Amino acid sequence: MKTSLITYQDHNTTLEGFSVHSGEEMRPLVILCHAWNGRDEFICDKAREIAEWGYASFALDMYGKGILGKTKEENALLKKPFMEDRSLLQKRVVKGFEVASRLSYVDAKRVAVLGFGFGGVCALDLARSGVDLKGAISIYGHFDSPPALLLKPIRAKILILHGYNDPVASQQTLEGFEKEMDQGQVDWQAHVYGGTMHAFAAPGANDPQAGVLYNPLAAKRAWVSIRNFLAETLQN
Repeated sequence: MKTSLITYQDHNTTLEGFSVHSGEEMRPLVILCHAWNGRDEFICDKAREIAEWGYASFALDMYGKGILGKTKEENALLKKPFMEDRSLLQKRVVKGFEVASRLSYVDAKRVAVLGFGFGGVCALDLARSGVDLKGAISIYGHFDSPPALLLKPIRAKILILHGYNDPVASQQTLEGFEKEMDQGQVDWQAHVYGGTMHAFAAPGANDPQAGVLYNPLAAKRAWVSIRNFLAETLQN
Protein backbone atom coordinates (compact mmCIF):
# COMPACT_ATOMS: atom_id res chain seq x y z
CA MET A 1 0.00 0.00 0.00
CA LYS A 2 1.18 3.49 -0.84
CA THR A 3 0.33 6.26 1.61
CA SER A 4 0.87 9.97 1.13
CA LEU A 5 -0.03 13.29 2.72
CA ILE A 6 -1.55 15.68 0.21
CA THR A 7 -1.51 19.40 0.95
CA TYR A 8 -4.21 21.55 -0.63
CA GLN A 9 -5.81 24.98 -0.20
CA ASP A 10 -9.30 26.25 0.46
CA HIS A 11 -8.86 30.01 0.08
CA ASN A 12 -6.45 30.98 2.89
CA THR A 13 -6.66 27.68 4.76
CA THR A 14 -3.97 25.04 4.21
CA LEU A 15 -5.39 21.53 4.49
CA GLU A 16 -3.75 18.11 4.52
CA GLY A 17 -5.45 14.95 3.31
CA PHE A 18 -4.26 11.37 3.76
CA SER A 19 -4.30 9.13 0.68
CA VAL A 20 -3.92 5.36 0.43
CA HIS A 21 -3.86 3.23 -2.72
CA SER A 22 -2.29 0.14 -4.22
CA GLY A 23 -0.55 0.47 -7.58
CA GLU A 24 -1.06 3.17 -10.17
CA GLU A 25 -4.07 1.76 -12.03
CA MET A 26 -7.27 3.76 -11.66
CA ARG A 27 -9.52 2.60 -8.84
CA PRO A 28 -12.87 3.63 -7.37
CA LEU A 29 -12.45 6.28 -4.67
CA VAL A 30 -13.75 6.34 -1.10
CA ILE A 31 -13.52 9.71 0.64
CA LEU A 32 -13.50 9.64 4.44
CA CYS A 33 -14.69 12.55 6.62
CA HIS A 34 -13.35 12.79 10.15
CA ALA A 35 -15.26 13.29 13.40
CA TRP A 36 -15.34 16.55 15.35
CA ASN A 37 -11.77 16.33 16.64
CA GLY A 38 -10.07 16.43 13.21
CA ARG A 39 -8.19 14.14 10.81
CA ASP A 40 -6.78 11.78 13.40
CA GLU A 41 -5.28 8.27 13.33
CA PHE A 42 -8.71 6.67 13.64
CA ILE A 43 -9.88 7.98 10.27
CA CYS A 44 -6.48 7.27 8.69
CA ASP A 45 -6.63 3.67 9.91
CA LYS A 46 -10.09 3.35 8.35
CA ALA A 47 -8.66 4.72 5.09
CA ARG A 48 -5.94 2.05 5.17
CA GLU A 49 -8.48 -0.70 5.77
CA ILE A 50 -10.73 0.46 2.94
CA ALA A 51 -7.74 0.58 0.58
CA GLU A 52 -7.13 -3.08 1.42
CA TRP A 53 -10.55 -3.76 -0.12
CA GLY A 54 -9.23 -2.57 -3.48
CA TYR A 55 -10.24 1.10 -3.45
CA ALA A 56 -8.28 4.31 -3.42
CA SER A 57 -9.07 6.14 -0.18
CA PHE A 58 -8.68 9.76 0.84
CA ALA A 59 -9.21 11.07 4.37
CA LEU A 60 -9.95 14.74 3.80
CA ASP A 61 -9.26 17.59 6.20
CA MET A 62 -11.99 20.00 7.31
CA TYR A 63 -10.07 22.07 9.87
CA GLY A 64 -6.54 22.75 8.63
CA LYS A 65 -3.14 21.09 8.51
CA GLY A 66 -2.18 19.64 11.88
CA ILE A 67 -5.28 20.90 13.71
CA LEU A 68 -6.64 18.35 16.17
CA GLY A 69 -8.89 18.91 19.16
CA LYS A 70 -7.72 17.39 22.45
CA THR A 71 -10.82 17.90 24.60
CA LYS A 72 -14.59 17.92 24.10
CA GLU A 73 -14.53 21.69 24.48
CA GLU A 74 -11.86 22.11 21.79
CA ASN A 75 -13.68 19.72 19.47
CA ALA A 76 -16.93 21.64 19.89
CA LEU A 77 -15.19 24.93 19.03
CA LEU A 78 -13.61 23.41 15.91
CA LYS A 79 -16.93 22.04 14.71
CA LYS A 80 -19.04 25.08 15.58
CA PRO A 81 -18.24 27.41 12.62
CA PHE A 82 -19.17 24.69 10.12
CA MET A 83 -22.45 23.81 11.80
CA GLU A 84 -23.37 27.49 12.02
CA ASP A 85 -22.42 28.16 8.38
CA ARG A 86 -23.29 25.18 6.24
CA SER A 87 -22.10 26.99 3.11
CA LEU A 88 -18.61 26.98 4.65
CA LEU A 89 -18.98 23.27 5.40
CA GLN A 90 -20.15 22.53 1.87
CA LYS A 91 -17.32 24.49 0.23
CA ARG A 92 -14.70 22.78 2.40
CA VAL A 93 -15.96 19.25 1.80
CA VAL A 94 -16.42 19.87 -1.94
CA LYS A 95 -12.81 21.10 -2.10
CA GLY A 96 -11.64 17.80 -0.60
CA PHE A 97 -13.81 15.93 -3.10
CA GLU A 98 -12.30 17.87 -6.00
CA VAL A 99 -8.71 17.31 -4.86
CA ALA A 100 -9.24 13.58 -4.30
CA SER A 101 -11.10 13.10 -7.60
CA ARG A 102 -8.18 14.57 -9.57
CA LEU A 103 -5.62 12.07 -8.25
CA SER A 104 -4.07 10.11 -11.12
CA TYR A 105 -5.03 6.70 -9.70
CA VAL A 106 -8.69 7.60 -9.08
CA ASP A 107 -11.66 6.68 -11.25
CA ALA A 108 -13.60 9.94 -10.82
CA LYS A 109 -16.77 8.33 -12.15
CA ARG A 110 -16.89 5.94 -9.19
CA VAL A 111 -16.70 7.89 -5.93
CA ALA A 112 -18.33 7.34 -2.55
CA VAL A 113 -18.04 9.22 0.73
CA LEU A 114 -18.43 8.22 4.36
CA GLY A 115 -18.12 10.03 7.64
CA PHE A 116 -18.30 9.52 11.40
CA GLY A 117 -20.26 11.96 13.61
CA PHE A 118 -19.47 15.46 12.30
CA GLY A 119 -18.04 13.64 9.28
CA GLY A 120 -21.46 12.12 8.69
CA VAL A 121 -22.84 15.65 8.27
CA CYS A 122 -20.01 16.37 5.82
CA ALA A 123 -20.77 13.21 3.83
CA LEU A 124 -24.48 13.98 3.56
CA ASP A 125 -23.85 17.63 2.70
CA LEU A 126 -21.46 16.54 -0.06
CA ALA A 127 -24.27 14.41 -1.48
CA ARG A 128 -26.68 17.35 -1.10
CA SER A 129 -24.27 19.61 -3.05
CA GLY A 130 -25.09 17.69 -6.22
CA VAL A 131 -21.57 16.47 -7.05
CA ASP A 132 -21.21 13.21 -8.96
CA LEU A 133 -21.26 10.64 -6.14
CA LYS A 134 -22.28 7.00 -6.26
CA GLY A 135 -22.82 6.62 -2.54
CA ALA A 136 -22.78 8.51 0.79
CA ILE A 137 -22.61 6.91 4.24
CA SER A 138 -23.35 8.57 7.58
CA ILE A 139 -22.13 6.76 10.69
CA TYR A 140 -23.76 8.32 13.80
CA GLY A 141 -24.05 11.67 12.01
CA HIS A 142 -26.64 14.46 12.25
CA PHE A 143 -29.53 14.81 9.83
CA ASP A 144 -30.67 18.44 9.86
CA SER A 145 -30.75 19.88 6.37
CA PRO A 146 -28.68 22.91 5.29
CA PRO A 147 -30.43 26.02 3.89
CA ALA A 148 -32.47 25.36 0.75
CA LEU A 149 -30.15 27.37 -1.49
CA LEU A 150 -27.40 24.80 -0.80
CA LEU A 151 -29.56 21.85 -1.82
CA LYS A 152 -29.22 20.15 -5.19
CA PRO A 153 -30.80 16.87 -6.27
CA ILE A 154 -29.00 13.95 -4.61
CA ARG A 155 -27.51 11.55 -7.15
CA ALA A 156 -25.93 9.22 -4.60
CA LYS A 157 -27.35 6.20 -2.86
CA ILE A 158 -27.52 6.86 0.89
CA LEU A 159 -26.69 4.57 3.82
CA ILE A 160 -27.40 5.62 7.41
CA LEU A 161 -25.81 3.66 10.29
CA HIS A 162 -27.16 4.88 13.61
CA GLY A 163 -27.63 3.98 17.25
CA TYR A 164 -31.19 3.84 18.56
CA ASN A 165 -30.04 5.41 21.84
CA ASP A 166 -27.99 8.21 20.24
CA PRO A 167 -28.97 11.52 21.94
CA VAL A 168 -26.92 13.64 19.52
CA ALA A 169 -29.30 12.86 16.66
CA SER A 170 -32.65 11.56 17.83
CA GLN A 171 -34.91 9.04 16.11
CA GLN A 172 -37.26 11.95 15.40
CA THR A 173 -34.60 13.79 13.40
CA LEU A 174 -33.75 10.56 11.58
CA GLU A 175 -37.40 10.14 10.63
CA GLY A 176 -37.41 13.70 9.29
CA PHE A 177 -34.37 12.92 7.18
CA GLU A 178 -35.98 9.75 5.88
CA LYS A 179 -39.01 11.78 4.75
CA GLU A 180 -36.67 14.26 3.04
CA MET A 181 -34.97 11.43 1.17
CA ASP A 182 -38.27 9.81 0.26
CA GLN A 183 -39.69 13.06 -1.09
CA GLY A 184 -36.53 13.51 -3.15
CA GLN A 185 -36.90 9.97 -4.54
CA VAL A 186 -33.44 9.08 -3.25
CA ASP A 187 -32.26 5.47 -3.01
CA TRP A 188 -31.72 5.32 0.76
CA GLN A 189 -31.52 2.82 3.61
CA ALA A 190 -31.10 3.16 7.38
CA HIS A 191 -29.71 0.57 9.78
CA VAL A 192 -30.56 1.34 13.41
CA TYR A 193 -28.74 -0.59 16.14
CA GLY A 194 -30.60 -1.30 19.37
CA GLY A 195 -28.89 -0.58 22.70
CA THR A 196 -26.39 1.62 20.89
CA MET A 197 -25.29 5.17 21.65
CA HIS A 198 -23.35 7.88 19.82
CA ALA A 199 -19.76 7.20 18.65
CA PHE A 200 -20.37 3.45 18.77
CA ALA A 201 -17.49 2.72 16.35
CA ALA A 202 -14.86 4.73 18.27
CA PRO A 203 -12.94 2.47 20.69
CA GLY A 204 -12.13 5.36 23.04
CA ALA A 205 -15.75 6.50 23.44
CA ASN A 206 -16.74 5.99 27.08
CA ASP A 207 -19.16 8.59 28.43
CA PRO A 208 -22.51 6.81 28.75
CA GLN A 209 -23.92 9.65 30.86
CA ALA A 210 -23.61 11.83 27.75
CA GLY A 211 -24.89 9.05 25.49
CA VAL A 212 -21.46 8.32 24.03
CA LEU A 213 -20.20 4.73 24.18
CA TYR A 214 -18.20 2.31 22.07
CA ASN A 215 -20.18 -0.75 21.03
CA PRO A 216 -17.92 -3.34 19.36
CA LEU A 217 -20.80 -5.46 18.04
CA ALA A 218 -22.55 -2.49 16.42
CA ALA A 219 -19.19 -1.29 15.06
CA LYS A 220 -18.57 -4.71 13.49
CA ARG A 221 -22.04 -4.85 11.97
CA ALA A 222 -21.67 -1.32 10.59
CA TRP A 223 -18.31 -2.12 8.99
CA VAL A 224 -19.80 -5.15 7.22
CA SER A 225 -22.65 -2.97 5.95
CA ILE A 226 -20.18 -0.34 4.74
CA ARG A 227 -18.18 -2.91 2.81
CA ASN A 228 -21.29 -4.36 1.19
CA PHE A 229 -22.65 -0.91 0.32
CA LEU A 230 -19.37 0.17 -1.30
CA ALA A 231 -19.24 -3.06 -3.32
CA GLU A 232 -22.77 -2.37 -4.58
CA THR A 233 -22.33 1.31 -5.39
CA LEU A 234 -18.80 1.27 -6.80
CA GLN A 235 -19.03 -1.86 -8.94
CA ASN A 236 -18.38 -1.53 -12.68
